[in-house]
Amino acid sequence: MRPISLIHDALCLRHEPGPDHPESPQRLQTLLQLLNSQAITELQPKMLTPRDATDAELLRIHTPDYVAWLHALTGHTANLDADTVASPGSIPAAVRAAGCVLVATESVVQSQVPRSFALVRPPGHHAEPDRAMGFCLFNNVAIAAKHAQAVLGLRRVAIVDFDVHHGNGTQSAFWRDPTVLYISTHQSPLYPGSGAASEVGEGLGEGRTVNIPLTAGHGDAEYDAIYGGLIARMLERFRPELILVSAGFDIAATDPLGGMEVTTTGFARIAGHLLNAADLLCNGRIVFVLEGGYQLSALHDGVGACIEAMAGRLVVDEPVGALRRMNLGDAAQYLEIWDPYFTL
Repeated sequence: MRPISLIHDALCLRHEPGPDHPESPQRLQTLLQLLNSQAITELQPKMLTPRDATDAELLRIHTPDYVAWLHALTGHTANLDADTVASPGSIPAAVRAAGCVLVATESVVQSQVPRSFALVRPPGHHAEPDRAMGFCLFNNVAIAAKHAQAVLGLRRVAIVDFDVHHGNGTQSAFWRDPTVLYISTHQSPLYPGSGAASEVGEGLGEGRTVNIPLTAGHGDAEYDAIYGGLIARMLERFRPELILVSAGFDIAATDPLGGMEVTTTGFARIAGHLLNAADLLCNGRIVFVLEGGYQLSALHDGVGACIEAMAGRLVVDEPVGALRRMNLGDAAQYLEIWDPYFTL
């Protein structure tokens, strides 16, 4: 078995956007039940100690006015956008969620446990530097990437996002940054409407944003080929020192907000390919961060599969079947866009 670490905090349950809101506290409660199951406890994960993110850490991504505005909402209820609600406990939960991801990042860079999963909410990848969007308040993964560079001494960080929705906030944060590679597979068309393959970054960051928009109906075979072949090659060319994963389980076949067909086995194989890349390229350093996933049993099983892959219960070698363009689904048509930037 491989050593792994996990982090969560009950404070994240205090974000309560409403009884009918899909991003409910039940998501994390389901995962806390998972962590108490024999399948996970026998892996003997190291449990990390949570902390809050400081304002200085939040400000590496978010604007001062935005951070101050959210702090002022502590203890209040407010609609932040059409989909995003702050309850009295939401801002402390969001600050703690960002802090948990920072702790996980520090752990994999500084300790002998290079694989970690931060089970946090609210999610983050839609949060722009100056506004909340799509259930997200602070951009947890983006804050962690900047922390890894500013404090932990890393230069190149890769962020891989397999949520069914495009991470517009993460893309915005690193649009002109050549030191962060952002790769997203997502359903299109779907909220928030960004993430076209032609969106590749600007200036020094050109070629460091890779969007792989997919039509509904893609499942295990296509994701296996994309992650085991295409994305693995892109990561190898970039050679990151750390991989951060925006882990969205709303690509599950039963998820109410998406139209993909990924099964529990598919999640394990996606994780396995990313773990292999981390072992090859950055001394195994990888942090999975919870994003979406709104069907509770699929979320439970998908996260469980990823944790078991992290611990080495499943080792993935190559994609199932030969890597051919037909297996890449919609992604095959975009290869010529990325050819100037990556050796595929």
